[in-house]
Amino acid sequence: MSGPARKAAVTGYPVAQSRSPLVHGYWLKKHGLEGEYGKIEVSPETAEDFFANFSASGLVGANVTVPHKEVAAAACDQLDDAATTMGAANTLWLDEAGRLCGANTDGIGFLGNLDQLVPGWDALPGTAVVLGAGGAARAIVWALLSRKFTKVHIVNRTFKKAKKIADEFGSRTIAHNWDKLRTLLGETDLLVNTTSLGMTGKSPLEIDLSALPQETLVTDIVYVPLETDLLKQAGERGNQTVDGLGMLLHQAVPGFEKWFGVRPEVDDELRALILKDLGVEP
Repeated sequence: MSGPARKAAVTGYPVAQSRSPLVHGYWLKKHGLEGEYGKIEVSPETAEDFFANFSASGLVGANVTVPHKEVAAAACDQLDDAATTMGAANTLWLDEAGRLCGANTDGIGFLGNLDQLVPGWDALPGTAVVLGAGGAARAIVWALLSRKFTKVHIVNRTFKKAKKIADEFGSRTIAHNWDKLRTLLGETDLLVNTTSLGMTGKSPLEIDLSALPQETLVTDIVYVPLETDLLKQAGERGNQTVDGLGMLLHQAVPGFEKWFGVRPEVDDELRALILKDLGVEP
């Protein structure tokens, strides 16, 4: 790169606890780049104006966190397929013509984590069970369908929310009440928790895994604690498990590449850096 150092940032409300500057700062240093990555708190009252006039921010791009992903998507001149489908963007950049472009990389981050830690996990895509029906669940349903899973069951305590996602994605997605979970587990190839249950400070995720086949891969998007009760229980009965930290790291890769021109890798040193910052034992 030539000219002034490129600047990017995480935007949202609040952003004080964001680990994105640590992630991107690590990559900037590793690749010897002159760029900068910071935090910009954007209040809900000013979000629409901020993203509508993004070119005046002095940034070449940004990450977008809650509660602005939908507002950011609406301000974009161009969206990728995932952001279009979800109506939400978490990664922004200005193209050569100065147009604001947006992507949703949550699903890509989820897939990248599994691809790295369990190569070939989707060689025989079958049936997945997704717990929860929030924004992360929608991104993961999109990701699993992109990898040709034949059935994706969405299980949520509020059936209406699960059905809304299922209706959006079509016949391969099926909504269920929580009381159907035990029956579904017996035919599950992949179990994904997208709820905040089991996170430090939240209620535990109480599930009886006795019906789950031992070949089922179990993953949790929660990464504090790194080993949730779900992953611990699954691991003790012989299931392969994947923690949620990698999703956080892999979703950051496409943005860094757009802003700074280098595609970074998620390596053990980066994982260790974030774990240390989180105060989590690896």
